Amino acid sequence: MLKNASLFLASAVVLTALPASFARAQVVIAPSTPQIGSSNPVTAAPLVSRPSTKPCIVPLFTDLAFDNFTPATFNYAPPSDCRGPWAKVVFTADFTVSEGRQFDRTASFYLGHASIYYGTTAEPRAALSPSWHVERDVTDLSAIFKSDQTGEANIGNFVGVSDGVTYNGIIYANAALEFYPASWRDPAPAVPDVVVPVNGSGGDAGTLNTTTDTISQTLNLPENVESVYLDVIAQNQSGDEFFYFCVPNDQANNLLSCGNTPFRETEIAIDGKPAGVAPVYPWIFTGGIDTALWEPIPGNQTLDFKPYRVNLTPFAGLLSDGNAHTVAISVFNANSYFLATANLLVYEDHNGRKVTGGVMENTLSAAPDPTVDENIAFNSKTGEYTGTISVGSKRSFAIKGYVNTSHGRVETTVQQNVNFINTQEFDVNPVTEAQDLQNVQQNTTVDSYVTTRIGLFTRTSEEHFAYPLNLNYHFWIDASGNELQNTSVDQKFTLTKVDRFFGIPDFASSTLEETKAQDDVNFSTGATSNNATSQTYQYEDSRGGCYSETLTATNKALTGVSKGCKHE
Repeated sequence: MLKNASLFLASAVVLTALPASFARAQVVIAPSTPQIGSSNPVTAAPLVSRPSTKPCIVPLFTDLAFDNFTPATFNYAPPSDCRGPWAKVVFTADFTVSEGRQFDRTASFYLGHASIYYGTTAEPRAALSPSWHVERDVTDLSAIFKSDQTGEANIGNFVGVSDGVTYNGIIYANAALEFYPASWRDPAPAVPDVVVPVNGSGGDAGTLNTTTDTISQTLNLPENVESVYLDVIAQNQSGDEFFYFCVPNDQANNLLSCGNTPFRETEIAIDGKPAGVAPVYPWIFTGGIDTALWEPIPGNQTLDFKPYRVNLTPFAGLLSDGNAHTVAISVFNANSYFLATANLLVYEDHNGRKVTGGVMENTLSAAPDPTVDENIAFNSKTGEYTGTISVGSKRSFAIKGYVNTSHGRVETTVQQNVNFINTQEFDVNPVTEAQDLQNVQQNTTVDSYVTTRIGLFTRTSEEHFAYPLNLNYHFWIDASGNELQNTSVDQKFTLTKVDRFFGIPDFASSTLEETKAQDDVNFSTGATSNNATSQTYQYEDSRGGCYSETLTATNKALTGVSKGCKHE
């Protein structure tokens, strides 16, 4: 399956380095406005809105070259002219890949081992050196920006010769932090008092090969913890890169696919007991399935992953008891492998040195129990396996805890319904590989309700996530011996939020990201046809916030930019 997939394991091949004099280039700053006719990576997502105050800009590194698998280190010091408090802190980065041949690569930047950026890179062409810009709001990480830190920039990248093929695309990057001082017009928001990275043994993203593998961090938190959150990223890699194509193990060979079913779910545990769930987003990288699908418009969040925030506040009382506790992360059904990184965000009771409390209820089971429905038939005359496989999972749970704070007893209840369904259609000949049809309809939904009760006051926050993915993939060999592939993708990310005070809505918002892509490729000639991609990002809220942009592209070049409402 996936004849043009970007599955590249440098450790499994013999590598020959290129000469040290190989040409190098500087970072090219991508324009802020999408350029019609350009093949540079571009997304419809908005830039981070800025306060009105003048920022202090702290460069993290400039023109840093990534041509090996050794992470680069850098030093950070807080801005002397903007000591805080800050109205906002914005991370920015610009990337360039030199023209030539290269795979997409994972890009991850850390400060004090806390993740400040995570995404993947674009692929170049022989005559295209792509450049792009990313930025994100990192104000919630302000605690680590207050003191000197050592940073790490990790974009593992092979430059050399493998199996007679030269990989010569070098990745370059600039990165900086923008600090916006607070003012009466732009006050400083409440931010976590403590940020604790949860990573692998090397201090960066940890590898999860199986369900039982974990990354973990032992905590000795202050004794006045009032609320706690965990921002989690679990990235599908290697055998798990196309996990949405995976099938039950008994059909993996017949259907030319990976095993462990297509169901993956990130599990969070505290002291070995279930504490939360994070759904796995089906990120598709720029080399995924067919590179022409994603040029110049990549898939949703491909260049800048969004972490999923798990509310661990019901455990605040437990974590405040003065004892050591362990937070662990795993991925159910990991099949070699996922990379995982997380930041624990801790808010303290500023008017109390110690809080007490505990967990009152926890109905979250240790592991999900997915259902599998196989309907696969074998045709002995054609040698083909045809039919469908459906895999589903439904979880409903409640976790309730309390803390006795300086402003009274606070009870927090997290209720969630987490549903997953993946249905696949197959027509596969595993012997000749002359026919490989695999169509996928996958969706993960999370309905989350968080109720906070302080005396007679009650506030409820709702979040409703959906991760629909419809992917039609067909590879075949025609009568002339041409290897042909047709792919179409429709990928969404939706999120609606509603905050209620005493049951009355006082804020609501909705976000939609959608990418549609299609392409036909003849591997025998290298020709592509019917190539078209579009991406839409829409946001609106009950306070008048509005953003809408749609990008279109054909034949690997941007053809249209449509803006539906005034940008913030």
